[in-house]
Amino acid sequence: MSHTDKGGVFMATSSITKNFVISGQKQVEMFAVAIEASANNPTPPINVSATFLTDPEDIAKFMEKRKKAVGSDL
Repeated sequence: MSHTDKGGVFMATSSITKNFVISGQKQVEMFAVAIEASANNPTPPINVSATFLTDPEDIAKFMEKRKKAVGSDL
């Protein structure tokens, strides 16, 4: 994920950019209907709070806390 200067967060979309084949009139129509439905029903934004760490000591403390919570397999 990356952040913007306004505090928003965007998820990577590379996982949905795979090639696929649509063949036949019925599949084409179903795909078009699904795309239109998706465009007409956007996902509402979800508010999250985040603290951006820039101090190396704060980052080290955070990573140590994360290691204890997740385990040492980072």
